Amino acid sequence: MDTPRMTRSWAMLALGTCGQTASTTALYGLAYLIPAFQRDLGVSLAGAGLLVSCPIAGILIGLVGWGAVADRYGERLALTAGLFTAAVAMAAAAAVAAGGTTVLGLLLVAAGAGGSSVNSASGRLVIGWFPPGRRGMAMGVRQASQPVGTAVAAAALPPLAGGAGVGAAFGLCAVLCGVAGAAIAVFAVDPPRPGAPGIAGREEPRGAAAARPPSPYRRGAGGGHLWRLHAVAAALCVPQFVVTGFALLFLTQERGWSAAAAGTALAAVNLAGAGVRLLAGWWSDAAGSRIRPMRWLAVATAADLALLTAGAVWPSAAGTAALLAASALTVSTNGLHNTAVAEYAGPDWAGRALGVHGTGQHVAIVLVPPLAGALITGFGFAPAFALAALAAVLAVAVLPRADGAARWAGPGAAARGTAPAPLTGGASPAGTGAAGPTARR
Repeated sequence: MDTPRMTRSWAMLALGTCGQTASTTALYGLAYLIPAFQRDLGVSLAGAGLLVSCPIAGILIGLVGWGAVADRYGERLALTAGLFTAAVAMAAAAAVAAGGTTVLGLLLVAAGAGGSSVNSASGRLVIGWFPPGRRGMAMGVRQASQPVGTAVAAAALPPLAGGAGVGAAFGLCAVLCGVAGAAIAVFAVDPPRPGAPGIAGREEPRGAAAARPPSPYRRGAGGGHLWRLHAVAAALCVPQFVVTGFALLFLTQERGWSAAAAGTALAAVNLAGAGVRLLAGWWSDAAGSRIRPMRWLAVATAADLALLTAGAVWPSAAGTAALLAASALTVSTNGLHNTAVAEYAGPDWAGRALGVHGTGQHVAIVLVPPLAGALITGFGFAPAFALAALAAVLAVAVLPRADGAARWAGPGAAARGTAPAPLTGGASPAGTGAAGPTARR
């Protein structure tokens, strides 16, 4: 990878990561405002929870559409338009925060629909600028922005809402999305595509540009591989959100920890989870495979959750340690399956494929906490942890046996109309981003 391209690649990774961090803070961090919602808006706990879920509903609405925009018009346009939409909606929410909750809820749905562009397009931006041998690590960095964004929300939103009201917290979210959108608008550069100018005016071959490859979801085009990856990601959301949603409750109610001690420990392991994502990405680059590390991490997650289930039945220090380990393990595969989907779909379909991928995950995100909460209320923690372990086992069973041939060879590679480019574990030869030896099927 030549120096100008490498420099630009890391700059695009920084922009995509900043956009993801801002979006995460604004859309996923509202749970930290539940006490403020109850105090300032006079809503019940259920009503506050409904407001928290409004941005998630918006994300479900916007994911696939923004993916199509990114595929057709480019990542820069999709990211800029989406983040600006989220910023405007959050600013409006700040202005009407003291009014009716119906209007506020609709504005939060609009913010989620706009901010969902980051989920579909920022990963596409990163994949497009990095060769196969560096994508896993790059996507690990991008995925680490999610726990970082959550940490920003936890640190900034409650004190701001406590001092100046929930409108001020919404205002901060609007500023973060607006600044990220402006930075992307000014500095982001879409990855070179076939027939489009590359770095320093170099152009990719135009011969294949007119022939748009068929949908990767078509029978015979390997669509089953993508659907299996989508199913795996949705299944792995079950252990992730059972653990993240109820770890604090388990430690305080079942283990007798203080809320402060439990919060500190969980903050530490969540930051460790960001590091685990980076290590998983590095591992996949070194192994030349996204599937093999994903399989081993899912097996480790299932084993750890089985130990946690036993620890919930027979209290032990091992069960507590298993819970803390699960907080990091359950998020370890996020970057891997996102990278695998984008690589397999190719540059013409990656945005939509990532949109479909994210939609399945967000359906699980919406459903898992209330269902797990009901299970815990009726039968205790052990059945919920056992269900999470079974979901990880299901993910291992559904996971494809090996990596399919990647249709996105590397930055600037002429992927349209060409034979699929296999995943390789090393850097591209001569900085071209071309793939290396054929991966095992």
